[in-house]
Amino acid sequence: MSDLEDDDIERDEEPTADEDLRDETEATRIAEALVFASAQPVSEGFIADRLPRAFDVHAIMLRLQEQYAHRGVNLIKVDDAWAFRTAADLSFVIRRDENEVRKLSRAALEVLAIIAYHQPVTRAEIEDIRGVQTSRGTLDVLMEAGWVRFRGRRRTPGRPVTLGTTRDFLDHFGLEELRDLPGLEELKGAGLLSGRIPANFNIPSPLMSDELTEDEDPITQMDLEELGLLAPGGASDE
Repeated sequence: MSDLEDDDIERDEEPTADEDLRDETEATRIAEALVFASAQPVSEGFIADRLPRAFDVHAIMLRLQEQYAHRGVNLIKVDDAWAFRTAADLSFVIRRDENEVRKLSRAALEVLAIIAYHQPVTRAEIEDIRGVQTSRGTLDVLMEAGWVRFRGRRRTPGRPVTLGTTRDFLDHFGLEELRDLPGLEELKGAGLLSGRIPANFNIPSPLMSDELTEDEDPITQMDLEELGLLAPGGASDE
C-alpha cells in the first residue's frame, strides 16, 4: 500500500468538524437529561462518567446555564454540582401547600446561622456564642431537614462532634457556595442586625472546604454507634 493511501486512511479515521459538533450536541443533551431527571444536584464527575467520550463538562454546563438563564427554570450551580430550579422571579407561582415545610423556631434559625458561619463548630461552641443551652431537638430538626451534618470529632478532651452545613443547605437557600452567605452590610440592609451593634463586630468567614481541619478526626463506625446513628454491629437504626 502506498504512503498516499495510508494518509487517506488516517484522514478518513479522524473525526470531522461536523462529527465533533454532533458529538458535543449529544453530550449536551445527555448532561441536560441527567440533571433534569435528578431531584438532587448532579456533580460534573457523575455527568462525565456517562458521556460517550471525554468532554469539557464544565464548559458544557456553563453553556447550558446560559441557554436557561431567561427561562422559567434556571440551571444553577450548587457547590460542585448542578440542578434545575424555578426562576427566582417566578417562585411565587409555585405552591406546595400539601408539602409545606415546617417553619423553624427562632432557636433553630440561630443555631443554623451559627453553624453556617462558624463551621466546623461544636455544640459547646454554639452554646457559648448563643449564651444558652441548645437542645438535642433543635439539632435534630436541622439534621432531619438535611441542612446540617456531623463533620468529624475535635481533637480536644471529650472529642466533641463538629458540625457543618450540607449541599442541601446551599440548594435550599439558593447559594452556590458558602462565600455567598450574606455579609455584614447585607444583613444590616435586611434588618437582621440591630443598628446598635458593637463597632468591632465582624461576620466570621466560614470554612470553604469539606475536608477535615488539622484539629478534626474523621467519624468512625464506632462513633456513629455512640451517636446513635447506627445500631451496634453496623446495621442502620431504622
